[in-house]
Amino acid sequence: MAKGVALGYISLLVLIPLAALLTNAFNHGLGAFWSAATGTESLDALRLTVTCSLLAAIFNAVAGTATAFVLVRDNFWGKAMLNTIIDLPFALPTVVAGVTFYTLYGPLSPFHVNITGSWVGITVAIMFVTLPFSVRSVQPVLESLSLDAEAAASTLGASPFHVFRTITLPAILPALLTGTGLAFARALGEYGSVVFISNNLPYRSEVASSYVYSLVSSGQVSSAASVAFVLLSCALVVLIASNVIARRLARRRG
Repeated sequence: MAKGVALGYISLLVLIPLAALLTNAFNHGLGAFWSAATGTESLDALRLTVTCSLLAAIFNAVAGTATAFVLVRDNFWGKAMLNTIIDLPFALPTVVAGVTFYTLYGPLSPFHVNITGSWVGITVAIMFVTLPFSVRSVQPVLESLSLDAEAAASTLGASPFHVFRTITLPAILPALLTGTGLAFARALGEYGSVVFISNNLPYRSEVASSYVYSLVSSGQVSSAASVAFVLLSCALVVLIASNVIARRLARRRG
């Protein structure tokens, strides 16, 4: 009974929409799909999206790990508030974040910093949205780690960096890879937080999600489905690869 309900729920929310996307993507044949997915504007949008998503995932892997360390290992005033703020991108509508970034770093920026219409602005917006994935993936692992090995290494004269590289990092690496993969996959389809700050300039600052929206708005549903299918495929490949590698690393350590 439970398996049937779970399978029906997943089919309704995931499998059926995926089947509809696949059908629309190849509705006019493989040639039409390839033409839509490899057009100049499509490739530029996909290239920009993948680049910004990768940069954001890498930056957040470092910043997210550092933030998790602070939350787990340090005690300070406002720690509970910081721990709550980390989850804000999950609860906040991404379009609100987009408007906020446009206000702070747009043409009328109070800091006189204008990063609209650039890969920098897109990357910053994506970093905000995907930071929780990195933090929340690493934080539970850090909390479960025993400090005995780190303390012993420090007692024997190992530097903090050496302790981290040889003891802590191998322990958190599977979780870090999983969080980075989730962040990258999530970033590929981001729209709300980047729609304003990117300016959606074709061949320059148009991300793939905006390009898909423009195709749908102009009635080119099959072409939009083709580009969306490419994004979906990239996300699935990254998620599968990161999970497989993380499991193998965990088994080796175990």
